[in-house]
Amino acid sequence: MSVNFASYIDHTILKQTTTLADVDRVCVEASMENFAAVCIPPKYVADAKKLLDGSRVKIATVIGFPLGYNVTDVKLREINDAIDMGADELDMVHDLCALKNNNWRLLEEEMAACIKPIQEAGKVIKVIIETGILTDNEIIRCCELYSNFKIDFIKTSTGFADIGANASIVKLIRKHTAPRIGIKASGGINNYSFAKELIDAGATRIGCSSSMKIMKEFRAENNL
Repeated sequence: MSVNFASYIDHTILKQTTTLADVDRVCVEASMENFAAVCIPPKYVADAKKLLDGSRVKIATVIGFPLGYNVTDVKLREINDAIDMGADELDMVHDLCALKNNNWRLLEEEMAACIKPIQEAGKVIKVIIETGILTDNEIIRCCELYSNFKIDFIKTSTGFADIGANASIVKLIRKHTAPRIGIKASGGINNYSFAKELIDAGATRIGCSSSMKIMKEFRAENNL
């Protein structure tokens, strides 16, 4: 595994009880390790912007999180607020109710509306499809739908569902998604062996809260 392993990681803290001290810690750790990004609750984006001033670490936050059934206007308000506060990357949960109602037109309309301000601001969008509660056919249809948009990543999971990422799901997404679109695997990734398995399967980002433990195991495994 490349010595740039840290560049795959979105160092994440999204628990309901997240404090400013928690955000401060993950920002310091991310700067030390040169992780791709920190992924934090929206309310702390402006704080993280100050904490990471001068760092190459990006600030990611979440939209419509974790259930996804916010109406589009609410998601747009969240998107605009996050951009105004300084977010670089937005991880948005799509409308899972629409999906389960087989309302793919609504999902298409939601994405068309939400991607516009993100692209205009030059920011990154990751669409969280929550694979753990979808069938393979639903996952494939999501991949095909979102491949029609200039999204940056499909993300497997919020980390709040019972089932998170696994290698077979990453491979399924990779098979049915435009090559230009990255894959962010998240949910239950708490050791280097699993993270490596997901990257080998096609993941280009890893979202996890066990990032420091994973880096320690990575160094031990690779004699670094």
